[in-house]
Amino acid sequence: MRVLQAMAGARHGGAETAFSDTVLALARHGLSQQTLIRPWPERQAQMAAGGIATGTAPFGGLVDITTRRRFRRAVSDFRPTIVQTWMQRATRFCPPAERAGFVHLGWLGGYYGLRAYRHCHHLAGVTEAIRNHLTAAGWPPERAHVLRTFAVRESDPPVDRASLDTPADAPLIVALARLHQKKGLDVLLHAMVDLPQAFLWLAGEGPLRSELETLCQRLGLRNRVRFLGWRTDRGALLKAADVCAFPSRYEPFGTVTVEAWAHDTPIVAAASDGPRATIRHGEDGLLVAIDDAGALVAALARILATPDLRQSLIARGRERYEAEYSEPAAVAAYLDLYHRIAPHD
Repeated sequence: MRVLQAMAGARHGGAETAFSDTVLALARHGLSQQTLIRPWPERQAQMAAGGIATGTAPFGGLVDITTRRRFRRAVSDFRPTIVQTWMQRATRFCPPAERAGFVHLGWLGGYYGLRAYRHCHHLAGVTEAIRNHLTAAGWPPERAHVLRTFAVRESDPPVDRASLDTPADAPLIVALARLHQKKGLDVLLHAMVDLPQAFLWLAGEGPLRSELETLCQRLGLRNRVRFLGWRTDRGALLKAADVCAFPSRYEPFGTVTVEAWAHDTPIVAAASDGPRATIRHGEDGLLVAIDDAGALVAALARILATPDLRQSLIARGRERYEAEYSEPAAVAAYLDLYHRIAPHD
């Protein structure tokens, strides 16, 4: 079994993290893989450290002949059993499978149309809701699957609060998100006004950074909010926090949920699609209405003031993580699907 994993992807992002984590986990379990990615140095270094041969391509517009040529060459040289293309752009550039004799598996992290995926043999969504979206759009149910992302449990110690000018005894909230309108971080900043003792670490980059920093200043929060930029020590940040806030307006899945569970951090999330389908309210997390700063304040304050609730949420979250969203669970699901869809002589 040989799998060529292709991802266009931005320099940073949730799908990009899922790609790297999954490919590296599968390599640790002995699967023969190669990758075709954009030439982002950090991702190339990750693949090299995992012993995975990697090709690069620009993955540009529709007239990008360089990527098409390099994709064809990667297929010709590696002779994969399966080509898995992550998201739409990589899928569009995949050469015809029939000519090269591989099975084409497309992966979706959101509710996309089928046009880019029409030449795939199989599709996998990150949630059952995405799988249902595919079949409702006419994709054959027997060729629609679910492949969940997972969280890597980091062994590093918690980030030192003093290193980020945060008192050791202050209630600490962490948010891990791209700085984008969909992520609802403006709602979280408004909520912070009514949590006057709490500090917030906001880890992520994106187009709204300047706007969010201006809002932070206007709300009088500059002394209690830390903009950390993109971080690779997400687990260490979560371990340092008392609670994780996840106020996304739109979230097909949201790996942050399972990252919080993996690192024993209770989570409060807005009830967008992914968190609403994943979190069992009151058992392994708390859900609040989208765009409701008051409800977010109440839920965060409840966790911060109720140690028994906090410990209960942590324990149940850890159970869900181990059973459904750990590396062994994800690898088993991937390998099972690969073996089921691979050609059999």
